Amino acid sequence: MADNSIGTAEQLRDPNYTPALHKAIPLGIQHVLAMFVSNVTPAIIVAGAAGFGFGSNSPDFPELLYLIQMSMLFAGVATLLQTITIGPVGAALPIVQGTSFAFLPIMIPLVAGKGVDALAALFTGVIIGGIFHAFIGTFVGKLRFALPPLVTGLVVTMIGLALVKVGIQYAAGGVPAIGTPEYGSLLNWSAALVVILVTLGLKFFTKGMLSISAVLIGLIVGYIYAIMVGMLSIEAITGSWSRASAFALPMPFKYGFEMSAAAIIGFCLMAFISAIETVGDVSGITKGGAGREATDKEIQGATYADGIGTAVAGMFGAFPNTSFSQNVGLIAMTGVMSRHVVTFGAIFLIVAGLIPKVGGVIRTVPIEVLGGGVIVMFGMVVAAGISMLSDVDWNRRNMVIFAIALSIGLGLQLEPGALQHMPDTARILLTSGLLPAAVIAIVLNLVLPHELADEATEEVSGGMAGHGRGSLPHDDHA
Repeated sequence: MADNSIGTAEQLRDPNYTPALHKAIPLGIQHVLAMFVSNVTPAIIVAGAAGFGFGSNSPDFPELLYLIQMSMLFAGVATLLQTITIGPVGAALPIVQGTSFAFLPIMIPLVAGKGVDALAALFTGVIIGGIFHAFIGTFVGKLRFALPPLVTGLVVTMIGLALVKVGIQYAAGGVPAIGTPEYGSLLNWSAALVVILVTLGLKFFTKGMLSISAVLIGLIVGYIYAIMVGMLSIEAITGSWSRASAFALPMPFKYGFEMSAAAIIGFCLMAFISAIETVGDVSGITKGGAGREATDKEIQGATYADGIGTAVAGMFGAFPNTSFSQNVGLIAMTGVMSRHVVTFGAIFLIVAGLIPKVGGVIRTVPIEVLGGGVIVMFGMVVAAGISMLSDVDWNRRNMVIFAIALSIGLGLQLEPGALQHMPDTARILLTSGLLPAAVIAIVLNLVLPHELADEATEEVSGGMAGHGRGSLPHDDHA
């Protein structure tokens, strides 16, 4: 509910209104708490997939710290582009940007087991994909016809399904521990379960700040539990803190520049998905916070900021940025539409990103504890996709499109060996599962005649008739 003590109803709906500082700053930090864990998690996942050592004495320690640091810094920079704007870049709305989960199914195969050497091609792909993403802003409004809930819901569901395996692996002990006796031990699972139970308890039995920060607080409780049961020592924490510097600036092209067809194609194709996600978030903010539809200028500016923020991030070793949906819900809940509130949150992120000691503390979170949070977050991604699919008219045409796209996309993801004879570029793109599913769904939705919706195709659906929007079958239904 809106807090009327912050301003009048008219002021709360005005993006240009600034509440008093003693209220605006806590509201801004609240936005950061809502997205903080989700923002740094992709950096840890990509580092783990690349084979980085997670110990404080590992030679990869500084690289992991840097990736976490850049995730915070450039989430703040991209958010400032949205709230303050530069010319046509930015929506001048309270849009919070952060590292996108959507690109993980592309990034993980690109870096799998290749260590730091894989990052040059990855970040080159981020830069070029970001530039392409900004270009999409010139015509993003015209793309919406090709991306109904059937397509977008499928893609979001596939993103979550591609990542839930990561959560289970982390909760069991992490990828490096697979095959060892301690992998999947009760101790490992207990840490993950503590996080999940605390998160659920706070989410459903508390209100306000506690509910909004449920995942973050769950991780903190899991962190304390890990120390209590001996999974993490105080010496490891102090060692990480002491090894991290107090202040550090980002380095342009730290990992070099390397052209990779798989990376460039993958990031450019995923830019379409990210752009549509941003369109939905902008619409959600204006509806939830101001009770109106988003303007074409706002949607275009938001997409420009998405792309340029991503391209700049890639130059300094940060991952693609996108608008964060959880903050859309926060605006609807608080009723505060002020973009300047989010600006304070962006400044907080930038300051944290310039202090590597913050990343040093984050790095000490045991992988099992992080696994509990990841299971919740990626499960919510799947749930969000299913929620979008609830708007689909489930006639037989749409069932066939969904079935084929999901079967091929998920199947290739589960059995990557089926593509072992494909060229490297094609294999990386296809085994993500996400891109083939999205392309198949988009193409079939555009080319299949809608007349199929009324035809009896029991031989395809196995006798299971589809019914739109969860409705019950009528007696005269075929």
